[in-house]
Amino acid sequence: MMEQVYSVSQVNFYIKDLFEQNRLLGRISIRGEVSGCKYHSSGHIYFTLKDAGGQLACVMFAGNRAAGLFFRLQDGQSVTVSGSISVYERDGKYQLYAKRITQEGTGVLYQQFLEQKKRLEAAGYFAREAKKPIPAYPKTIGIVTADTGAAIQDIRNIAGRRNPYVQLILCPARVQGIGAAASVAAGIKRLDQMGLDVLIVGRGGGSIEDLWAFNEEAVARADSGDFCRRS
Repeated sequence: MMEQVYSVSQVNFYIKDLFEQNRLLGRISIRGEVSGCKYHSSGHIYFTLKDAGGQLACVMFAGNRAAGLFFRLQDGQSVTVSGSISVYERDGKYQLYAKRITQEGTGVLYQQFLEQKKRLEAAGYFAREAKKPIPAYPKTIGIVTADTGAAIQDIRNIAGRRNPYVQLILCPARVQGIGAAASVAAGIKRLDQMGLDVLIVGRGGGSIEDLWAFNEEAVARADSGDFCRRS
């Protein structure tokens, strides 16, 4: 007897039907922190709801915004999202379809960011009079980023088009995960000692969690570093 073989679409449809028959998933409220929030040109809002143990993809369609959202949704907010969980058949992924979003307060990471920013402001790190002007035509540019990421390729391509004679000096750094902040700070300090015209410190896009290394106090204070290479 031959085993029944199903198409991907059939399986996704079947799983979606299971979700939609579940009473709990059909009407549910979930609390978490907003991350990766994007307002699409269509009017839909795509975001991720996170807590310490996991994450859940969410979407609020444009038609639900007028009656279900009364503030500007942003990364770092702690919210309660009410709606239903179902499967998006095309991608085979489940997500929360939001009908109402209420704000609970500021999320933990975002609150940490604000508190740290306040401390650094008090220490004079953002004082206008301490800022140096950016030269219009830099001859040497230091870069602190991952040596294999898209960011360094973009910088090389744009610099090559605009000024092929500019010298780029890369200090490779971890830009996410354990040790990333120390690695970025090391690159800043090392390049700063070389007296270059401009420093570029960054990475590709991401959520507040992905970019968190760049918010660490160690980066603002720029610890010592190790090596660089010319690009």
